[in-house]
Amino acid sequence: MSKIVSALNGAKFDGFASIREIGPVGMITLRAKPDVVGLAEAVTAVTGTPLPALRRIEIAGDKAAGWMSPDEYLIVVPYAEVAGALAVLAEKLAGQHHLAVDVSDARAVFRIEGDKAVEVLQKLAPVDHATLEPGELRRTRIAQVAGAFWADDKGYTLVCFRSVAAYVMGLLTHSAQSGSELF
Repeated sequence: MSKIVSALNGAKFDGFASIREIGPVGMITLRAKPDVVGLAEAVTAVTGTPLPALRRIEIAGDKAAGWMSPDEYLIVVPYAEVAGALAVLAEKLAGQHHLAVDVSDARAVFRIEGDKAVEVLQKLAPVDHATLEPGELRRTRIAQVAGAFWADDKGYTLVCFRSVAAYVMGLLTHSAQSGSELF
């Protein structure tokens, strides 16, 4: 059996903000229109959270459900629980138009923490960071690649494609170097 490893094997950097890769993390892309019968119940059964509203992420411990687009949700669970979560989704949404796919190994996940963590993302993402609230999910560009991130009281979680993980780590590292603060 293969050993499960994250995209960058837990890479870390400490500058004026702390950057670390936090994989492997279980992730499911769930495609379904919000009015699909049983969708909210299925998401709650898997994550313990309500179905997220527009541009929101609902978090319960190590599980979450995030709104990605009008018919797409990001389901986050521990890596070892993905198969079980997919089975629950299939059972709860049987007969309903939906698609649930394990994308865990196609994604990289980073944490940006520290008093100046926001400065790292301000350099990279065209977002009004002053209005970003805890629990708000932004799907945007991180420099020139697709990504999504959300804030909590300790920092930010950022998700990108695994294929660009080293590039994103380089961007985050460069942006968190002392001497490059915005304020």
